[in-house]
Amino acid sequence: MPTVSVKWQKKVFPAVEIDTSQPPFVFKCQLYDLTGVPPERQKIMIKGGLLKDDADWSTIGVKEGQRLMMMGTADEIVKAPEKGPVFMEDLPEEEQVVAVGHTAGLCNLGNTCYMNSTIQCLHSVPELKSALQTYTYAGRTNELDQTSHQLTVATRDLFGELDRNVNPVAPMQFWMVLRRKYPQFGQQHNGTFMQQDAEECWTQLLYTLSQSLRSSESSEISETMKGLFGIELVSRIHCAESGEENTETESVYSLKCHISQEVNHLHEGLKHGLKSELEKVSPSLGRSAVYLKESRINSLPRQVFYLSPLLLYLTVQFVRFFWKRESNQKAKILRKVNFPLELDIYDLCSDELRGRLQAPRQILRDEENAKLGLKVNNKNNGSKDTDIEKPKPEESSTGTGDPSTTPPQEGASSEKQMQLTGIYDLVAVLTHKGRSADSGHYVAWVKQENGKWIEYDDEHPIPQREEEITKLSGGGDWHMAYICMYKARAAYI
Repeated sequence: MPTVSVKWQKKVFPAVEIDTSQPPFVFKCQLYDLTGVPPERQKIMIKGGLLKDDADWSTIGVKEGQRLMMMGTADEIVKAPEKGPVFMEDLPEEEQVVAVGHTAGLCNLGNTCYMNSTIQCLHSVPELKSALQTYTYAGRTNELDQTSHQLTVATRDLFGELDRNVNPVAPMQFWMVLRRKYPQFGQQHNGTFMQQDAEECWTQLLYTLSQSLRSSESSEISETMKGLFGIELVSRIHCAESGEENTETESVYSLKCHISQEVNHLHEGLKHGLKSELEKVSPSLGRSAVYLKESRINSLPRQVFYLSPLLLYLTVQFVRFFWKRESNQKAKILRKVNFPLELDIYDLCSDELRGRLQAPRQILRDEENAKLGLKVNNKNNGSKDTDIEKPKPEESSTGTGDPSTTPPQEGASSEKQMQLTGIYDLVAVLTHKGRSADSGHYVAWVKQENGKWIEYDDEHPIPQREEEITKLSGGGDWHMAYICMYKARAAYI
């Protein structure tokens, strides 16, 4: 990659690398990071003309050490008067983030909306951000490759940039490392980077982080990814023809919502996703036979939950893309599938897990009834049903609109622990718009700590009403849910 210097106003930026495998627009994004001049305002003189966003570097013939001239004005920062009111624009950017109520958007570097939407959804998990902040390479084992470490560091740094900025962030370093770790995301067609699958990006990033954080010397973060996203499934595998039956367990990071003509709701699709047929050799028959695999959730995100007050996350993927054999291409299922703001997975759990969920679920129901001024069932503690006085508004509000995170009341036992109830609240949706599986546009819709929703359409964060989120169920050309992320509603017991 050639290295050039760039003169802008009275400043000179030496040793700016140009990746000639990428279009000049990417180079302009690098200069945006250095100068604050948005790419659309940049005028870069080269060979007596202006550098175009889609120009071919091979025809330009840029040379090592060449000096380029750039013109353009950076985003202005309004200066505060010596006296008078303080406007949001006058605050440090970190304080502007708090005032605005949401973090920055991400610049599209050329069909990178799949990556941007994935980052925005995962960035909304504060426990993941906390684990990444403590991550270092010190004490790494040889099992962790260098590119996994680099991608983990790039994720940590990008999360930090989003938290500190209100202006769009160009995720250049993250994108470069992602392509180095997973070359499929660097595929090009006619010199342009191709659209990729957001679910594949999500899965690969979670896998990398699980490897990096698991190899940490710190026991507090060694099981972070499993503790936050891990689901254990227990499966009964039965052959009707031979009568053979066995069970197996597996760990996954998401549940699948399979879509068919009978599926109109997420819950139905999850039930379909937990049943499948497979063909394998039957020892008793001595030949291949069809087995029915029926799975149940046996363990929700793990024991880390019981050791610290984590709020755990359940990820659901809508299986909308499939390979169409007759046309030999990837196709998309446009069918409308409704999904709830509150998801109860109790009937998808094994009998063992249901037994563990019953007590916390009863406590959660009692707490919610108490807030509504209804009767609470106190049979478990030996007393009769009691009328609970309706609490005052300031006592019942947590400030987030989420009853699951209410801490124990003052005077309650400090030894009480948060336990899962099997009930989850929607906190993020990753959508795909368009009829083609290999094109279209991905967007992230994320619930903020204040309870409001923000649509992250690349560099544009757009406030949305909650009723708009329920319209992302598909059935047309509008955005439709591809990945939903739910947060556990817990109870103290």
